[in-house]
This record gives sequence, C-alpha cells and structure tokens, in this order.
Amino acid sequence: MKVLRRGFYARRSALVAGELLGKIIVREFPGKKITARIVETEAYLGKNDPASHAAGKLTKRNSVMFGVPGHAYVYFCYGCHFMFNTVTEKKGKAGAVLIRAVESDGRVPRANGPGKLAKYLRIGRAFNEHDLASGKKLYIADDGYAPGKIGRSGRIGISGAREKLLRFFIKENPHVSKYR
Repeated sequence: MKVLRRGFYARRSALVAGELLGKIIVREFPGKKITARIVETEAYLGKNDPASHAAGKLTKRNSVMFGVPGHAYVYFCYGCHFMFNTVTEKKGKAGAVLIRAVESDGRVPRANGPGKLAKYLRIGRAFNEHDLASGKKLYIADDGYAPGKIGRSGRIGISGAREKLLRFFIKENPHVSKYR
C-alpha cells in the first residue's frame, strides 16, 4: 500500500471525492492497526458552497479547510458524532471531502455513516489538523483496488445545496449509507 501524498489532495474537491473511493483508511495504535475501505464520500467546495463550513468567513473552526491540503478536518456534529474530512484544494482556497462510509473488516457493526466510521476508527477532535500525508497514526493509502461502478447523488443530512451531485459512492456496495 502506498500512502496518499499531498499532491493527491491538492486538487478540486469533487475530483478527490470520487478518487478516494476504494482507498484504504489506516488507523494505527501501539501494536495494532485498523483498516477500512472508503465506499462513500461527499465534496464540500468552500466559499461558494452554502453547505460548506467555509461558506462564510474564515473562523478558528474552519481554518484548517483553508490550510495545507492533505490534513484532516475533524469536527463534532449534532452534539454526539465526530466527522472526518480530508482537506483539499490549494492552500488558501477552502475545500474538503467528508468520508461518509467505509467497508469495515466484518468484526464490527457496519460503519455506514460518518459518525459510525469515526467511532469505529476512533477518530476524534485530537485528529483535527493531523497530517494525513505523514503516514503516521491516521492516513489514507492506495492498495491498487479499482472500485468498479461509481454513483453520484445529492448530499445527505444537509438543508442547503442538496441538489448538487457531490456525493460519491461505490454502486451496489452494501456498506454505503442509505440515501434519504
């Protein structure tokens, strides 16, 4: 497996969102490693995207989205779930990709939602701004897997800009979250 380097992330958010499908999230612990295949993502486009945290002004919370691509943007949502995103675009231009669902190793309940996958991989606030290109503790790697048929739809769980086809998923994968 090859760790995804900074150049992979330093591109348009929608392009990165589609190309993250089939990649492997690696979460390392002392003496243990958890891996999971990405099966669903959503792109957030920054300043001109009303659903993006960066749609307004630069704040302490969203500042990582304007930073160096290839870092994690982790935030707490609905008072109960962490959400794991990868920062995309070029430094100074906000963008991110939410990792919505992963195919777990089968030993745990399905991680078919962003809160469930963060819990499964034990990704919390401490990983906000973590360098995913470092290849340490939390990173995304390519094992050469080709996902096959890719689907697109409107995003899930937001009130604005739902009509934009910025949700990407591996068609017919049972680990993809249910569209609502």
